[in-house]
Amino acid sequence: MVSPNASQLSALSRLFSPGVFREISRSGQSALFARLFSQTGIVKMGSQTVADAFDAAFAILRREGHRDEYVYRAALTQNILLGTHSLNSSSMLTEFRTGACKADLAILNGTATVYEIKSERDSLARLENQILNYKKVFAKIYVIAGEAHINSVLENTPLEVGVMCLNRRSQISKIRESIDNSSDVCPVAIFESLRADEARSILNDSGITVPDVPNTVLRSVMRESFSQLAPQEAHGAMVKTLKRTRSLAPLSSFIKRLPMSLRPIALSVQIHNPDQQQRLLDALRLPIINAMDWT
Repeated sequence: MVSPNASQLSALSRLFSPGVFREISRSGQSALFARLFSQTGIVKMGSQTVADAFDAAFAILRREGHRDEYVYRAALTQNILLGTHSLNSSSMLTEFRTGACKADLAILNGTATVYEIKSERDSLARLENQILNYKKVFAKIYVIAGEAHINSVLENTPLEVGVMCLNRRSQISKIRESIDNSSDVCPVAIFESLRADEARSILNDSGITVPDVPNTVLRSVMRESFSQLAPQEAHGAMVKTLKRTRSLAPLSSFIKRLPMSLRPIALSVQIHNPDQQQRLLDALRLPIINAMDWT
């Protein structure tokens, strides 16, 4: 297709939203998918399946100038999480609350590395504040951007922050290496990012007994205990705990059966129910012409 207009570009991006993915997995169809795909301007062919339709939409989004956050997340997922590491040894966090910000994507293996995405559609206005918040929780920080943003990112970020470039062929290159910051994280900021059960597990592993107190005061008690932890101890315990509590290993075989274009959303939404997984896989094999009748 020719270059999409703003309305078509919006529809293309929204095809990869959690709402569409969940709806198909729950009911085997999605009226939202049918409506959005009809708005994309992609020509429907009789032999094309729903999976083919997702791949065709993604191929358009990957073009330079059209790329949104999802395209960058897909590149990180494929090249780093599934390429360098594996779902059995690493975990991935998306939209992870970090102080006053939400981290786009973080990967946990031997350490915790956060990736802040700055696509062609983003500005760099919030980057300084985002980095300040990320430094409190993650040992390593990378900003990944398109070629047009790289010089500005290099000029406006501290030297310890790594910089990556997603080139026009969707390949990631490392422009500047990230420097380990685990000795400077803030244990209380780490605590604020965790669920209560995860915080309790870290304290127990650190030899700190959590007292039996009412839930109304439990978080303040645990926060005080976290403030006594050394930064590197808190960071290491966070990595160990989150790799266990947010493991992606159970999704490994399901992810392999999905088209490449849907793997990032599948790792983010994380459908564990086998019936829902099968419902989604069956829907992806349907002819796109049939899917246009979904209501």
